[in-house]
Formats: sequence, C-alpha cells, structure tokens
Amino acid sequence: MLLVVMQSMTGDFRSAAIVSLLSAVCLDFFFTQPLFTLYISNPLNVLALVAFVVTALVITRLVSLEREQAKSSMLQKDRLDHLYKLSQQLLALEPEAMMTEKFLEPFRSLFGVTAICAFDAETAEVHMVGASQRELARRTREAYISGHDLSDPNLHLSVQCLRVSGGGKMTGAIGFEGIQAPEETTGSLAGLTAALVERTKAFHKATAAAATTKAEEYRSAVLDALAHEFKTPLATILAAAGGIREAGPLEPVQQDMAETVENEAIRLNSLTSRLLRTARLDREEIQPHMELIDLQSLAAQIAGQCSERSPDRQILLEKLPERLEVLADPQLLRIALAQLVENACKYSLPGSRVTIATEGQGDSAVIKVSNTGSSIPYSEQGRIFERFYRGADASRTTSGSGLGLHVARKIAIAHGGALDLEIQSRQSGIVTFCLRIPTGKEAANRVVAAK
Repeated sequence: MLLVVMQSMTGDFRSAAIVSLLSAVCLDFFFTQPLFTLYISNPLNVLALVAFVVTALVITRLVSLEREQAKSSMLQKDRLDHLYKLSQQLLALEPEAMMTEKFLEPFRSLFGVTAICAFDAETAEVHMVGASQRELARRTREAYISGHDLSDPNLHLSVQCLRVSGGGKMTGAIGFEGIQAPEETTGSLAGLTAALVERTKAFHKATAAAATTKAEEYRSAVLDALAHEFKTPLATILAAAGGIREAGPLEPVQQDMAETVENEAIRLNSLTSRLLRTARLDREEIQPHMELIDLQSLAAQIAGQCSERSPDRQILLEKLPERLEVLADPQLLRIALAQLVENACKYSLPGSRVTIATEGQGDSAVIKVSNTGSSIPYSEQGRIFERFYRGADASRTTSGSGLGLHVARKIAIAHGGALDLEIQSRQSGIVTFCLRIPTGKEAANRVVAAK
C-alpha cells in the first residue's frame, strides 16, 4: 500500500496501476496462506487488488487536479503581474502618446505578441507595432465598423472593440496577433485601454479641477478592471479546493493543504470585493438621515435666500393652504432645491420670472421650479444630468462645473424620488424642473405619534 501511495503521488495512473497489480501479487505470494504460492482465485487477492487500484486512482486524480490548479494559478498570477505593470507604464505616458506606436509598445513587450494594432475612431487612424501575417490592420478596422469582437484561438488572433463603460459607445478597436490564451487576456487589455483612452480625452476637454476629478474616476475604472480580473482565478481556486476535499478521503497533510488553499482564497475574495466597492463609491456616497420636515417652509427659506442673491429676478413662491410634510434629509433636500432655484436664476435673463410651486400628488410631494427667458436645446435635454456635462450655450454665457443637476438628481434618487426636466415647447420659452419626493405618510405618522 505504501508503494502504491508513493507511486500515485507522481500523478501517473498507468504506472500506479502496474504497482497495484504487483503489490497484489506480492501480497498473495508472501503473506497469504499457503505462502510462496500464487492462489489468484482467493477473494482476498481480488479485494486487495481493487483497494490498491482505487487508492491509486483517487490519489493520482487529486494530484493531477492539484497540479493543474497550481499551473492555472501561476498563469493567472503572471497575467495579473503583467497587467499591473502594463497599467503602470501606460499611466506614465504623456497624453499625446495615446493610441500611438509608443502606447502600443508596452503591450508587445509584456505579453509577447507578434503584432498589435489600434484603431482610433476619433481620428480614423490606424497604428500598429510588429509585423502582421494575418492582415491585422484590416481586421481591426472591420471589427470597429461592424461593432463585433473577433477571436480565433487557433490563430492566436483577437480583436476587441473599445467601449465606454456604461454607455456602450465605441471609441475604437485594438487587435492582437500571436497572443497566448486570447479569450482570457484580451478582454482585460481592451477594458484597460478603453479606460485610459477616456481618461485622456477627459484630460484634454475638462478644466484643471474637473480634469483631476475625472482622472480619479477613471483610476477607479482601472481598479475595477483589475479587481474583476482577480475574481475569475479566485472562483476557480475555491471550486477546485472544494472538489479536492469532496473527492474522497485525504491524508491529514493533504486535508490541511486543501483547507489552507480554500481559506486564503476566501480571504483574497473578500479583499477583492472591498476593492470593487471602493471603485464604485460614487454610486453609494449619499446616505440621507431622514427627518419630518415642512417642504413649503423649506421652499420659502430658499426663495428668500435666492432673492437676496439675485435681486434682478422675480422669484415667486406658490404655496398650498395646508402643510406639506415629507420624510427627508433637510440638508440634502436643501442642497437639491437650492441648486434648481440657483440654476433657474443663473440661466434666465435679467428681469425674468422664477416660479417655485409645491403640490401633493398621491404618495409624493412635488416641487416644480420654472424660469422664463431661456431654453434647453432638444439635443442636450437627454444629457443635462450627466456628470460634468454643460451645454454649449451654458459654457459660453455662465461659469459652472456641470455637477449641480447631477448631484441634485442623486439626492432625489437617494430619497426614493426623481428629478426630471418637463418637456416644454420652444415657443413658450419656459424651462421647468420637477423634483419628486415620496411623502412616506405612514412613517411620518409614526414620527408625529412619537413626539
């Protein structure tokens, strides 16, 4: 049995089976009565042979799985190391080098590709490093035109379209020739490239303060991509470790090793999840602290403050005869409403009218802020709530960061409500924003009863 176990540790089942057969013969010849004779039909010999073969099969299988998993883990580790080094080198490049031969060279040196090609949709230029034998430039351009990725593992060829995260808009394409395991590598490389391309565009278009914020946003995208890259090998390690423990009885040392692999993989998975949450912090940063407040009183305070700051605007407040109470965060709601009124004053003409109207609609309280003397072009209405977005007319006439409406909508959503632009005809020249907050009547009654 000891010989069978030792031979099985090599992972070669054929040789382990031969040793099992020889062990069964030796058991019959030297230890089973009558000694020094072969009595093959003895049931003990058959049982011993079956036990030896099953032991050899289980151990060789476990050893093979462990070796395959170790090899896969090493490959994943090398891939992650190369991806991290690539991100460092690319982030150190000047913005002018984006999507050029200088930008592509680190891909070839770190991942050993034969040729790499990039198509920039903004300039319609193709840049390539290395000698291609598969018409890589043509395939890369065609992949962008068709909007479909191309992958041929047999030829070690892969072309990935570069898409902006979230919106799905394509900014170009990148192709690799002679790359190993393209289905496991090129997706992360394309995601990293797309994030860096968008980061560079933001650097050129934004102001100094906005460019710094944008760079932090795309740095989070890079961290997100790296964290997702960790998820795949960790899931594989966890599945393999669980399979090894359930495959059959293990020696104490093997049991300890399997538990160590599983525990460390779980710990790494937890760290990766924390990294993902950090990269998505922008979506979770608003946490309202609810209180029962009078919405009309809050609107009156903001109207008075804005009237003092904009004396050349007529700010009118249309109030209901009864109180309109909501369960909301006073500070956050004040920020959102003040932003709408200040925008109405900022983007309207001197002497124009700004109206604040409150009303109850079912289980929601609605505040409508309207101004006359200005309009939002139809082509820009779908983008005014985007982060850092400012319309062409607004950029020329007034200063701003493009964050006001974005933050106001986030506050409304954090309260379970909404902020929308009401569609108005161009002839009326009226712009109306509608802020909707759930009243939470049942919760409000509980607050009143507690008082």
